[in-house]
Amino acid sequence: MCVTAVGLDLDETLAVTDRPREKLLADATQAVNAPSLSRQEYLDAHGRHLTSESRKPIFADLLADSPETAADELTDAYQRAILDALAPLGDIPSLLAELRRGYRVGLLTNGPVAAQRGKLAELGWEDHFDATVVTGELDAGKPEAHAFEALCEALDVSPAEMVYVGDNPEMDVRGANEAGIRTVQVLYPDGPDPEPVADAYVDRDELVTALPDVIASLDACSPDPN
Repeated sequence: MCVTAVGLDLDETLAVTDRPREKLLADATQAVNAPSLSRQEYLDAHGRHLTSESRKPIFADLLADSPETAADELTDAYQRAILDALAPLGDIPSLLAELRRGYRVGLLTNGPVAAQRGKLAELGWEDHFDATVVTGELDAGKPEAHAFEALCEALDVSPAEMVYVGDNPEMDVRGANEAGIRTVQVLYPDGPDPEPVADAYVDRDELVTALPDVIASLDACSPDPN
């Protein structure tokens, strides 16, 4: 089947923070005198609120015994910390421009609307995709098939025509695979192990230079890149 569209994950695939997320969370809680929270506690709560407008429900969940203002303050502090630390993984606009010469290109990212669209605005990438889907705007997040189907609908393609690129074995690779989408797993030091169901792999350090050829290798209608 010809590949007509490429979907991409955002966090840890196209952009990272220049400091560990644990440190950013600790700095934010300290800045507003909130109780300390572990990264795992945050991730667990994040997973329970993939379809929210902002991070406030996440922090309200974690700070259930604190005044409501604590969740508001921590939401703002953590958002500022993340945006201040956000960094692209190379010349991503160049990569997206190259991919868009042959495919429709979309972004599918898990998380609250304000948080994820705020990252795109900070990076200046809002106009670099043919479609952007944030799970906070949906009824379900990755790895649910509905999230991937929403991206296919936004790009006007079938799952069989898409390749999805992401780092997370469960959320990105297995989720897309179960939705009938071919996958490329992004690998990096200290990251998740290669997921066997992925159709191809790419080292994150080589994403900008290598991904177009990896996509072409999965495209039955593309000339052999070799």
